[in-house]
Amino acid sequence: MIFEITNQVRVTDFKEGYKWYATLLNKKPDLIPHDRFVEWEIIPGCWLQVAEGTPAEASGPLRLGVTNIKAERDRLVKELGIDEFEIHSREEVSAKWGTFTDPWGNQLGLFEYLDKKEEKNCINRILGV
Repeated sequence: MIFEITNQVRVTDFKEGYKWYATLLNKKPDLIPHDRFVEWEIIPGCWLQVAEGTPAEASGPLRLGVTNIKAERDRLVKELGIDEFEIHSREEVSAKWGTFTDPWGNQLGLFEYLDKKEEKNCINRILGV
């Protein structure tokens, strides 16, 4: 039985990586188990780790679900200086999405459900409502 997910990204400059990901996630880490390693619980049971090291090549993207992709993109462009972040959609896909990279080459992205009822059901399921 799988009950949690952990994804790790590596950054060559830990101090800058810590600040960058704290801004991306809009909060401080939930755990700092040791030097040059931090963890955020993004949603219950879903963790993102940032560690000092050599970024993995061709990994990702790790896409995070948001309720308003345009607003989040605008915030990240302003606060993190992300310059390449197009929002895409296709008729047969039930979400809008976009991909960008952190300063170390890790691929990340955001997505937003087009069906707001489906989005609300997903959020309620995560919250246990």
